[in-house]
Amino acid sequence: QLQLVESGGGLARAGGSLTLSCAVSGPTLDAYAIGWYRLLPGDEEREGVSSIEYDGTTYYADDVKGRFIISRENSATNTVTLQMNSLKPEDTAVYYCAADPNLNRVLPRKGWEHKVDFWGQGTRVNVSS
Repeated sequence: QLQLVESGGGLARAGGSLTLSCAVSGPTLDAYAIGWYRLLPGDEEREGVSSIEYDGTTYYADDVKGRFIISRENSATNTVTLQMNSLKPEDTAVYYCAADPNLNRVLPRKGWEHKVDFWGQGTRVNVSS
């Protein structure tokens, strides 16, 4: 059983930056890819944003590519960080940390979020224009 705790959400202006962190604890962390989904206002389904495997292999959704950077520290802290740059109002959402052995394959596929093993509680990001 993994525990995922997000932090770092908040308010930003368009063009600004925010950093989200996900502290991960539990057994066999090297078996899990960790990533981020977001739930946009008015949507019922989360969309995949980015994920990273234990070996550092990454995935980015097209609309965040070149703006967001995901990184992973495989140490005592076991933290996955999402550096969000050049923020846009359409990035406003609740961001959820997620963990699954196959997340780099699951996260890009719309409607597959039910396959994800573990979730954090979510952190809100608001970007004003």
